[in-house]
Amino acid sequence: MRRRTDRARSCVYLTARVSERFMHGSSQCAREIDPSVFKFQHSKAASHLDLASLGGASVSLGAALFLIRPEAQLADSAAWTALGLALWSLLEYGLHRYVLHGLRPFSTWHAEHHRRPAARIYSPTYVGVALIGGLVYLPMSLLVGAWPACALAFGVLSGYFAYSVTHHAVHHHSAVDRWLGRRRHWHVLHHAQPRDPMARPGYYGVTSAFWDHVFRSDRGQRGSGGFRSAVANET
Repeated sequence: MRRRTDRARSCVYLTARVSERFMHGSSQCAREIDPSVFKFQHSKAASHLDLASLGGASVSLGAALFLIRPEAQLADSAAWTALGLALWSLLEYGLHRYVLHGLRPFSTWHAEHHRRPAARIYSPTYVGVALIGGLVYLPMSLLVGAWPACALAFGVLSGYFAYSVTHHAVHHHSAVDRWLGRRRHWHVLHHAQPRDPMARPGYYGVTSAFWDHVFRSDRGQRGSGGFRSAVANET
């Protein structure tokens, strides 16, 4: 038992160190990379294919998880998937606020999206999928095993897919229901703020305004503030 605990602590420490080095290294290297290498701007057909590929990856992983995994792990897999969805929600907010609006050169690249919101400018989904595999699945498979890690990665990947579809829809499609209309309004408030790449415009959530209410980055839309306001505004 003690050996297992020591191994878990070592894995947590290693994961933290790798994540820290990755973010620092990515920032340093990215300053020297021509953004065109990543082809940030996509055609309409390419963006639809990109979304379809991401959706296919999500469905494939989900099918493998719930059809092949040991039957005894159904409840655990569902719980890890739910945790992955919740984790993505927080990652979506944190990455948008602190990386895309706070860490160069990512903030500079993201500013181009603010200058031309109708253009299909985004990082290729294979980058996101690779990061989920490398920073979520691999370390968690060492800590909790392959199937729980797979379920967690599936939840994060599904959240990423939901974000990608929602962000595409609020920019390129008319709101057909009340929920999408709220998401569009929230994102319009985000884009209406100053276009300085290092600015803090608020309204960072795309699929949900929950964390904006929790961390009080909803500016003029604040209610009573905090967790209770977040729940009230999301129901």
